[in-house]
Amino acid sequence: MATIKDIAEQAKVSTATVSRVLNNDPSLSVSEETRERIFAIAEEIGYKPERLKRMKKETSLSYKQIGLLLWISSDDEKEDPYFSSVRHSIEKQCDAMGLSIGKVVRGNHADYIAFQQMDGLIVVGSVDQDDIKKVYQGSKAIVLVNHLLDNPEYDSVKINFHKAMEDVLRHLFRLGHRKVGMIGGYDHLHKLGPAKEGCTIPDLRQIHFERIMKEQGLYNPDYVRIGHWNTAGGYELMKELLSSPDRPTACFVSSDPMAIGALRALHEAGVKVPEEMAVVGFDDIEVSAFVNPPLTSVKVFPEQIGKTAVQLLVERLEGREPTMQVTIGTKLVVRESCGGMR
Repeated sequence: MATIKDIAEQAKVSTATVSRVLNNDPSLSVSEETRERIFAIAEEIGYKPERLKRMKKETSLSYKQIGLLLWISSDDEKEDPYFSSVRHSIEKQCDAMGLSIGKVVRGNHADYIAFQQMDGLIVVGSVDQDDIKKVYQGSKAIVLVNHLLDNPEYDSVKINFHKAMEDVLRHLFRLGHRKVGMIGGYDHLHKLGPAKEGCTIPDLRQIHFERIMKEQGLYNPDYVRIGHWNTAGGYELMKELLSSPDRPTACFVSSDPMAIGALRALHEAGVKVPEEMAVVGFDDIEVSAFVNPPLTSVKVFPEQIGKTAVQLLVERLEGREPTMQVTIGTKLVVRESCGGMR
């Protein structure tokens, strides 16, 4: 049976050094060449090969650094906890896999040059693909998160908006609603660089909402209001919707913060929820279960989204060639705001 002493003799180092390398001792000062030689000899002579493969992988990843490009600002993260949950999940999974986040850039920042020294890049938000190539040239180790356009050149992780909207509208139809409205926000394909503005692109929730409603012969553009992605935006857009004498009997709102603003507008107008208007949100943030009435919402899984993004990046760093596009499912959580509990 192979021993640490056998490895030490062949590697021409002490048994203590071998032991500390195999146990991934972070305080050990030894060259990468020596580490690799020890792992190679251990595998060659059959010293617990499965454990060593795992240790070798962890050691190799510990020398990698990745960049994180977040289009959303810190203030926007506070407004919508979904985005902070994605970021925290990315950070947690990087830590679990031994990766270091070497550079974090938010929004249209000029300091992209540091990305060139990174081993991989995770981009959260819809950023122009040509601009990504400019700031991170020559690497395939890129993962796009929540990118609204298809990018077959890079790995991506996105939400299954198609199935989510089918679940929402099927539920409202089952409750007898035919006059269904929507409140949503504008999305953008962002450009990088000083004073560059991106173009507006349709939100996938709105695209699938309109498609399904038209298929049913129920779509009414007067029931759709699009504005800012925040609580105040939901409040103002619902007030606009209520100003029309012909109101929908149910409304899908594209984010929970917007839905909370919409509920406030309904309350001020004396419109009973769900008796006079049913409301369904999106994201299922923690506070949604505690508003009055508790909000029916589409639950997404930001922890799984962030974890998957890091796993895809690690596979790329380890040499995977074909790209992968991963779609994360959703779940409709029914509460009192749509009347479905009765």
